[in-house]
Amino acid sequence: MNFKQIQQLIKFVSKTDVNEVTIENKDFKINIKGRSFSNEATQPLTQQSLPTPQIQSPVIVPEHPPAVQTPTQSTTPDSDKSNDVIIRSPIIGTFYRKPSPDKDNFVNVGDEITEGQTLCVIEAMKLFNEIESDISGKIVKILVDDASPVEFDQPLFVIEPN
Repeated sequence: MNFKQIQQLIKFVSKTDVNEVTIENKDFKINIKGRSFSNEATQPLTQQSLPTPQIQSPVIVPEHPPAVQTPTQSTTPDSDKSNDVIIRSPIIGTFYRKPSPDKDNFVNVGDEITEGQTLCVIEAMKLFNEIESDISGKIVKILVDDASPVEFDQPLFVIEPN
């Protein structure tokens, strides 16, 4: 099971009335608990081998509070040209422009990039995922500040294709 499938499972659990999903494989075990409902606590318990605790546990907790929209951050970027391509975040996590604090940015506005070139990394659950360009072109805008939390499908870069 890859990271994208896990994210889809988390979204499914959060949108349904399912309380808990456990998947176990020889390589890993994942347990996702949904939101508990207040009326469940008042219902009598049926006989079970172990009672389920009524604790609401979030699946992913961002390390930083959600970013407040600023003029430099835009959820729907304004492209000057209709052929500009928007690179979006494939995962939820923290956006980093550098491979490490003592290194240079992967890309800057005005840089020419090639297909497959790393644009940034997004940290999710202590894993650093390199985000690569699907096209060659020129960076027109960088829509997210360094070390900011990003959502799934959030616009990150505007690229003018070659």
